[in-house]
Amino acid sequence: MDSAKNIFYFVTAKNHKHKLIIHNSWFLINSLILLLPTFSFCSCSTDIISTDKPIRDGELLVSKSKTFALGFFTPAKSTSRYVGIWYNNLPIQTVVWVANRNSPINDTSGILSIDPNENLVLNHNRSTIPIWSTDVSLPQSQRNSTRVIAQLSDVANLVLMINNTKTVLWESFDHPTDTLLPYLKIGFNRKTNQSWFLQSWKTDDDPGNGAFTVKFNSIVKPQLFMYNHDFPWWRGGHWNGAILVGAPNMKRDMAILNVSFVEDDDNYVAISYNMFDKSVIARIVVQQSGFFQIFTWNNQKSQWNRFWSEPTNQCDNYGTCGSNSNCDPLNFEDFKCTCLPGFEPKFPRDWYERRDGSGGCVRKKGASICRNGEGFIKVASLKVPDISVAVTKGGLSLEECEEECLRNCSCTSYAVADVSNGGSGCLAWYGDLMDIQKLSDQGQDLFVRVDAVELAKANNHKRSKGVLGQKRISAILVASTVAIVLLLSFVFCRWKKTRNDKMMRQFNQDSSEEENGAQSNTHPNLPFFSFKTIITATRDFSHQNKLGQGGFGSVYKGCLVNGQEIAVKRLSKNSGQGKEEFKTEVKLLVKLQHRNLVRLLGCCFEKEERMLVYEYLPNKSLDFFIFDQNQRSSLDWGKRFEIICGIARGVLYLHQDSRLKIIHRDLKASNVLLDAAMNPKISDFGMARIFGEDEIQARTKRVVGTYGYMSPEYAMEGRYSTKSDVFSFGVLLLEIIAGQRNTHCETGRDSPNLIGHVWTLWTEGRALDIVDPELNQFYPPSIVMRCIQIGLLCVQENAINRPSMLEVVFMLCNETPLCPPQKPAFLFNGNQDLQESSTSGGGSSINELTETTISAR
Repeated sequence: MDSAKNIFYFVTAKNHKHKLIIHNSWFLINSLILLLPTFSFCSCSTDIISTDKPIRDGELLVSKSKTFALGFFTPAKSTSRYVGIWYNNLPIQTVVWVANRNSPINDTSGILSIDPNENLVLNHNRSTIPIWSTDVSLPQSQRNSTRVIAQLSDVANLVLMINNTKTVLWESFDHPTDTLLPYLKIGFNRKTNQSWFLQSWKTDDDPGNGAFTVKFNSIVKPQLFMYNHDFPWWRGGHWNGAILVGAPNMKRDMAILNVSFVEDDDNYVAISYNMFDKSVIARIVVQQSGFFQIFTWNNQKSQWNRFWSEPTNQCDNYGTCGSNSNCDPLNFEDFKCTCLPGFEPKFPRDWYERRDGSGGCVRKKGASICRNGEGFIKVASLKVPDISVAVTKGGLSLEECEEECLRNCSCTSYAVADVSNGGSGCLAWYGDLMDIQKLSDQGQDLFVRVDAVELAKANNHKRSKGVLGQKRISAILVASTVAIVLLLSFVFCRWKKTRNDKMMRQFNQDSSEEENGAQSNTHPNLPFFSFKTIITATRDFSHQNKLGQGGFGSVYKGCLVNGQEIAVKRLSKNSGQGKEEFKTEVKLLVKLQHRNLVRLLGCCFEKEERMLVYEYLPNKSLDFFIFDQNQRSSLDWGKRFEIICGIARGVLYLHQDSRLKIIHRDLKASNVLLDAAMNPKISDFGMARIFGEDEIQARTKRVVGTYGYMSPEYAMEGRYSTKSDVFSFGVLLLEIIAGQRNTHCETGRDSPNLIGHVWTLWTEGRALDIVDPELNQFYPPSIVMRCIQIGLLCVQENAINRPSMLEVVFMLCNETPLCPPQKPAFLFNGNQDLQESSTSGGGSSINELTETTISAR
């Protein structure tokens, strides 16, 4: 009665009416009945859908604890409507399940209800054909829709069940989308022909089935995989009794996650988790970008924090180093692949020259591993290989596992199957070993089958029973020979290092810290060529051997006495590149190893001569092709796109993946060389600068670069960062598409340069008009348009708005939505004769002004 009175007083006060004093309860009830129709906006939330209680667009189903809500939503920039479940009490709408992910509704007429066949169905516009349905099949005699309800539980499980018996007919936990929540599982049940897996959204705007799927592969022993379409992308591996072998950080994650793994022979496998601390909100998501990540909610910052992610490095990608090879992410060199003991690269040229290990390794020639003194070498702390070609044998000790594998000549390796309780069981591989990775901890030992020679080299072997004494003596002799060779090699290397140090004394005598504070050091493995060797190789720098003339000197082709072709960059005595630039290029290039960077073979620093010796690339530079009317017709779109992606990967390596963070500062078409297969290799690091790991931006008093490629903040203020290279890459990308220089001024065109012309066409919706006519319309318009948009994003005037090279590579390789570009910087006019000038710009401190000299090249 009191609550009724309060409601009544509220209504009268709300409408600014005079106060009423109620003395008769019957009068109050009648008054409320008369007023009830005016409260159509007031509704109480429920967690149940029944025959007479459907959910319409705009209404919500809320779980009893108010943790989750179900309703209609529109993702990001989409205009379509979907039925989904999300966290009800978070300020950021985070959808964890979608019903009609591949069947969107284009208006707000959707209704989620229970039909006469006891199914939960989604209809719109009064259509009798459902857009989505739970598709439960029951005999006609058992159908009674009035007894069926759908209830949203407090763990985000939407359950269709018989009301009086609570018999579950269907539940959303059996049909997950992209999110793994506590108590939800991934796995399969062969008896019921069910599987539970996650599949990414297509994009942030489209929750439809995306490219990436996380599920268990049940061949031999269940392994967790992420697939990119049908191809393995990341392997979480099998459960070894403690963790998934491909997710070593899982042990750390178990501090907050209570992980449960259930395996019932070959018929049922499931992995799930819940939270030790129930107050912690966590979810695991497979992203459309190809990452499998754990997020936890931060109440203080009101945001999701990424707690764990796979893949985390290059070696996490499936088969990075091919078969019979080990990928080591802790190796700070660019090339992270090493062959397993007893194996050698299948394609040596790709392996050693192109630093491409995807071809993998093969057994060394002449190796005998069948009843000829063979044994096993232990490779410690690994993510063990893909067990699709393995056999599991329970109840065996490690020694028994070795004996079992040794008896079968087809057995290539073995490892412990279950590391819990001291280790038991046997995993034996009978084919190529795929997807091996070195782990810092939580790894397993793998025992690889090798011949007697490899055993002797490793000095860590066991011999099979019945090996003759003569073979023991042979192995000892081989080991002794190897030791002597190693000792002589060590002595020789020490002598060579002493000699090289003496030759480099003058080279380093004036060295101090580089512009960014990095110490300048010699590299002990850099070969030195004598001036006489260079003279012989280039035929005394003959005109016939001259490849080109650069801003800092000439480049000559040469041939060493062993037949190796080289390119010699001979710096002129009056060149703009002084001793510091020369030392910078030497020290940077010797530390950089990437398939899209030119490889430095050595240098010559004798008397007044300063020369760099590079690998010879027969197809000259990129500008020779794209700016020549006759040559650029040989570059179809496929090859141009490969060149664009190769350059992007090379710059990304400089910015992020190399041991040093390097800004090139002179990225342009003439500094991209092409090998025999037309693969791009970035060259000319004379103007490059090293950044500290946490350094974002620097300034210089001497701006050196090429007009048309320099970013505005670098050209005008001397400020350079990774975004300076991004600007140059954007210009280069547009040049490759158009077949024109940025500084080219075409008669009758409004804009004085290519960037301005592309921007004009973009705003008019005619961006494809810029495409090189030599392509003859043989190109995919959508991909080319996407590349043009990426180029415009890279050349935006404000450096903050430009993407990073990591984002550029991702945008090139994935069909994700792109942001609209902002107006680019129209810095230089193509017809303007620019002479050396100076501007007032920033120095090393924002409180000082220094003179910045712009040197044209």
